[in-house]
Amino acid sequence: MKLEYAGLKPMINEHGVSFKDGKEDKFVYLKYAIDILLAIDHEHEKKRKYSHQLKEQTLSAQEIVNILLKYHPKLEETINKEIKNYLTHLDSEEQSVEKSLTLTQIEKETFINNLEIMRDYKIQRAKNKIFYFHCIETIVEIILKREIKEIDTPFNERFWHILQTLEGALNEHKIRSDLKIDRSNTSQLKAMLLIHLY
Repeated sequence: MKLEYAGLKPMINEHGVSFKDGKEDKFVYLKYAIDILLAIDHEHEKKRKYSHQLKEQTLSAQEIVNILLKYHPKLEETINKEIKNYLTHLDSEEQSVEKSLTLTQIEKETFINNLEIMRDYKIQRAKNKIFYFHCIETIVEIILKREIKEIDTPFNERFWHILQTLEGALNEHKIRSDLKIDRSNTSQLKAMLLIHLY
């Protein structure tokens, strides 16, 4: 399984391809998510508060994959099935353009050509996104297993995004959590995810 940065979300139509600012590739969050996963997965006092200090280690994409495979040895097989479903979606997207009643034949051909040009790009983004959400779900599994009640990280865009995603994933498990900013140390703001397990 190959993970690599693809880029911003492409907006594809019969006029060309543009990229949606702010819709970043999930690949950019992976090293931060794996960092949280590794930091919380160890024996410690139950319901412990986890305070994270950003590490300056740089993991390769393959190292990130290998770490998650230790938790889920069949993950690659699972992701390949999900990608297969995504390929079906891409095919239906092209068929939908072909059946369009509002586009001329040349517009349809151009639109489909643009979709084909961006196909590998979109597949890589999908792989990154699928892997990211499996990583988030693994963090949730560890939160439940270790009964983590608080995760603190430096306040930055990457960690904030991950904590928001974790908040949503916990909600799907019917676990309430609150995301806050700790401003008590003005030289370094902290993001805090408070988890209400009971």
